[in-house]
Amino acid sequence: MCCCQLLISVAPTALPLRAQGVSQRQPGIGQRAPDFELPLVGEKAFLNLRDEYRDGPVVVIVLRGYPGYQCPICKSQFNALVNRAKALSAETKCVVLVYTGKADQLEKNSKRFIGSRKLPHPIRVVRDDDMQMVSEWGIRWQERNQTAYPATFVIDQNGRVAWKKVSSTSAGRSTVEEILRELRKL
Repeated sequence: MCCCQLLISVAPTALPLRAQGVSQRQPGIGQRAPDFELPLVGEKAFLNLRDEYRDGPVVVIVLRGYPGYQCPICKSQFNALVNRAKALSAETKCVVLVYTGKADQLEKNSKRFIGSRKLPHPIRVVRDDDMQMVSEWGIRWQERNQTAYPATFVIDQNGRVAWKKVSSTSAGRSTVEEILRELRKL
């Protein structure tokens, strides 16, 4: 009994995101999401967040983008979202995937990330050149060879954060089922 108590008392606990280096400047639940206008990958147009949520909830998913390679976990999350696009379109107007990185190679790498597939509704991919959006949202990963903490925000029709999930590692991403569950609560 004594040994068990000792082991339990020294077992590590999960650190809050702040202790793991994730900024507390992120928009919180119930707070207005900072607006952004970012270029759509492969198009000569921009996506403005405020314009998107006026007609219904929007999901903003921040990928690691291009930290020097194509992130396989980002690609897996992207494929899961594309494969469930029909279910997502029944609950949201738009799922915005933010592809981050340094501007000099980001257009080329973001196009490679998407590949030759046509994106189904409601999936849209934008570039965050030089990581300005992720810095403003408090999810810039300030370590060597990093870009942004993977994050998902469900934004309601009033522009407020209804739900969020931010990972302090490359893994720990939101799943399509989690996103759908939160959208159905709105």
